[in-house]
Amino acid sequence: MAAPALLVTPRASHAQGKDPAWPPVFETVRSQFTLLEPRVTMAPLRLRDLHGKDVVVTAKPGRITLVNLWATWCAACREDLPVLASLAGSQGSQLDVVTICTDTADLQKIRTFLDSIPVQNLACYTDVYKAATGSSASVFTLTGMPTTYLVGTGGRIEGYITGAAEWLSPAGARLLQFYREQI
Repeated sequence: MAAPALLVTPRASHAQGKDPAWPPVFETVRSQFTLLEPRVTMAPLRLRDLHGKDVVVTAKPGRITLVNLWATWCAACREDLPVLASLAGSQGSQLDVVTICTDTADLQKIRTFLDSIPVQNLACYTDVYKAATGSSASVFTLTGMPTTYLVGTGGRIEGYITGAAEWLSPAGARLLQFYREQI
């Protein structure tokens, strides 16, 4: 069984630019971006795409990857996925967004859910092999729904935020920029 990661909440004095090692604060009404220590490299994930094809998803060097874990029953996911689709559309050359349905492998149910919300060109998968959340070695823990993990340009999982996050906000942009500048 994998050792649990230490969760670190950025203190406002560090995160507001007084300490360049701490990312800027990014928060929702109920949650804020939480750092993970130790940071581990994202392992390749064996998933299934919406066409029923098995794929292996990895973090690409030099790019930020957001790994979003969601469910078809989740009301907040109906808000979060369109924001992630907009983010992917506006920053596609600098950012990868991977969304993983965690509650069902029923591709028709997933497609029906996605057809009911404004998402286009969003990389959606199902965790049919429990690669993302089901194994004891997984570093993607569901702490709420949805949960979005940020994987930095070096391929390490930096932290996460739960709930529908405003990635298109100035605070979201600052957090993404901070991790783009990390080596």
